[in-house]
Amino acid sequence: MVDPLAATLKISASGLQAQSERLRVVSENLANAQSTGKTKGADPYARKTITFESEFDRATAASMVKVKDIGKDKAPFTIEYDPGHPAADDDGYVKLPNVNLLVEMADMRETNRSYEANLKMMTQARTMVMRTIDLLKD
Repeated sequence: MVDPLAATLKISASGLQAQSERLRVVSENLANAQSTGKTKGADPYARKTITFESEFDRATAASMVKVKDIGKDKAPFTIEYDPGHPAADDDGYVKLPNVNLLVEMADMRETNRSYEANLKMMTQARTMVMRTIDLLKD
């Protein structure tokens, strides 16, 4: 027989882990939003993306979330004219990362809310366990 509280905790834990990884990727993107190439005409930092997938857990008979892939965004780099920059090509253009700060901030906010929701589920499950134990004491 499957324990619904244990399943709830396991599902929430998988969500917390997935959102933690997502926050790491978003943070890396934000940290490198202005990272250009190191040599003349070199490509800059490419925005990372994260993909999730559902994974069925037979022990709890529940679907968990896990990271499927961390990839690179195929969007083109922004080009800026800056002939004095060390990464400028022969024409004076520098490639800038394909990181959009507004998108990353929105992703960070969504990640934070998802993380908090999973944490709240764990707290609720823990409260239910404690209440059950209190009822058994009487």
